[in-house]
Amino acid sequence: MREGCKFFESRTYPNGDAVRKCDLDLAPEAPWRCPEPCSAYQPRLADVNWSHGSLVTPPPPPEPEGVGEDPSIAALLDEAEDIINSVVDSTRAEVDAEAQSKSAGSRGFGGIKKFFNRGKN
Repeated sequence: MREGCKFFESRTYPNGDAVRKCDLDLAPEAPWRCPEPCSAYQPRLADVNWSHGSLVTPPPPPEPEGVGEDPSIAALLDEAEDIINSVVDSTRAEVDAEAQSKSAGSRGFGGIKKFFNRGKN
């Protein structure tokens, strides 16, 4: 991938796993390569001529056989991403509803205190 592109992002997690991706989701063969030519490519200007220390982008994992040769691989990955994205909103709503019901149930005597203290302000 073009690490000098403004839309390239890399993140390393504490367990050592790394994510290399295009923020615009235009690299179907991420983390190995961007499309040639990419119409959205823009050079990253903020760090031009900076020298990077030890915090550099980790290399991508070894490229599996067939990547770039078979378009069905990118199609399969896009389909998997669509499946995940289709449940994000409903899962988020369930988690928010559960958190809200827990916070409403954990008020304890807070409601009674408010009732008795309502005229003291």
